[in-house]
This record gives sequence, C-alpha cells and structure tokens, in this order.
Amino acid sequence: MKIFITGGTGFVGRHLSATLLEQGHQVTAVGRSSKPSGLIEHPSFSYLAADTTRPGDWQARIPEHNVVINLAGQSIFTLWTEKTKQQIYDSRILTTRNVTDGLAGAGDTIFFSTSAAGYYGDRGEDVLTEDEPPGTDFLATVGRDWEREALKAQSDRVRVVLTRFGIVLGRGGGAMASMIPAFKLFVGGHLGDGRQWFPWIHLHDLAAAYLFVMNLPEIAGPVNWCAPHPVRNQELTDKLAGKLNRPALFSPPAFVMKRLLGEFGKSMICSQRVQPAVLQKAGFPFAYGDLDSALEEILEEE
Repeated sequence: MKIFITGGTGFVGRHLSATLLEQGHQVTAVGRSSKPSGLIEHPSFSYLAADTTRPGDWQARIPEHNVVINLAGQSIFTLWTEKTKQQIYDSRILTTRNVTDGLAGAGDTIFFSTSAAGYYGDRGEDVLTEDEPPGTDFLATVGRDWEREALKAQSDRVRVVLTRFGIVLGRGGGAMASMIPAFKLFVGGHLGDGRQWFPWIHLHDLAAAYLFVMNLPEIAGPVNWCAPHPVRNQELTDKLAGKLNRPALFSPPAFVMKRLLGEFGKSMICSQRVQPAVLQKAGFPFAYGDLDSALEEILEEE
C-alpha cells in the first residue's frame, strides 16, 4: 500500500516508516525541514517538506495514498508558557484539519490520527478503556479537539482510527533518551509520590499495531495504543534503575514540580491507568506486553 505520514521524520515516524518499508509498502514522509538529517534511503521512500499547519500543495498528495498516518505535533516536554501552549495546540489541531481537508474526495482510505492517553486527564485509580470520557485539563482538551477534527474525515470511504498513545519506549529517542542518561548520572528517580499510573508502549508494538489494524476494517474510532500492563511511575523508575545498576535518588515532590514547572509539572504527575481494550479484544499479539521485557530489549546494548 501507499502510506502518507505527517511528522514522518520524528522518533516514531522514522521507526514506523522503516517498519512499513520492510513489509513492502511505499511511504511518503512529511516534515518541516527541507533537509532533515538521517533521511531513510530506500527506493519506496519519498520525502515531502511542508508546514502541515498551513494549507498547501502537499494536501493534493494525500488522495494518492491508501493509508494516512498523522503523527505531527510539537513536543509537550518544555515549560508551558501561553505561547508554547498555543503552539502545542495549533500544531495538532491545524495539521489534522488540513489533513482532513486533503482527504475530501479521496477513495478508500484508512486515516490513523494520533491522540494520546492525556485525553483522559488525571484519573487516579480508574481503569481507562476507550469508552471513558475526556478529562478537563489542558492536554485532555487538546486530545478532545484533536480527535474531533480527525473524525470530520469519517465517511463511507474513509475509516478513521484515533490512536491514543501511551508514552513510547524505544531505543534512540522518546522518553528513554532523557531517562537513561539521567539515571547514569545518578539524578534519576520517580516523580511526586510515584504512585501515578504510567501508560506506555514499546516502539516495536506501536508500529506492529498499525499493520495489525490496517487489516481489520471493523476497528474504527478510539484505540488505546498502550501495553496491557501499565505501571506506577515508581515501578518504572525502580526497574530502570535496577537494570542500569544505579540508585533512584532524585525524586522531586509534587509541590516542587508544580512550583518549578507550573502546569507542565502538574501534567507529569497525572495518573492514567489505561487498558488497550480494543487491541486486546481483536487479539493483537504484544511482543513487549510487560515492562521487564520492554526494558531488556531497549537496554541490551547499554
């Protein structure tokens, strides 16, 4: 199949593109840079430079593809000023709106639009399947509006799948790119009291889930793109510290995080006990369903 990926040069986009190419698909990746570093060299891979928050010629390429995967969005891992929050919001909502416009008149297409576990807000011990309502904080509002834009593309010809990502764990980027060096420098530890639930997914399973769902036309709407066994933040840090043979010494209290990092700090101690009910019901075979196996694969060369 021909697959179009916005945000195709990021950590997830690069790995997903490589996986799809290995399976014999053609990939068009879209990114903002005119000359991104480390671009994939493959006869079935092409790159398109575009600012997807703006309408443009790039939208005319969308109907040429059988699958559209929307990964674009500015990182949330920064201090949230009002300007930054607007950029986080616009990078997701405007891109999704433009992709949806590009899908108008398209033939049979699968549209995977990224969302996030942050959609649910801070939910304590609640078990969160896809039927749960959104939260009310900033990230939940972003997730709700993000999904609303994507669902405008739903039609008899376009199947929309809303992929609610947990934290993506893998080599060479994502959360591990900052956590592993922190522990090696003896400044790793849990956040707040460490009891908050942490939804996650291994990068391998994230990519495999796309291939799995592509072949199941009955799956549409929200899908929790998370491993079946979420862990508490303290369990994650203790296991990572143990595998790196480092202590988990640095554990800032919740009030310190809120004071130093403001709204972003508060978001980092939210609890989301997410279950991938749709994937499990469909029989998706998680290669890394538990944290131990995921960390062992990620750390085997450390």
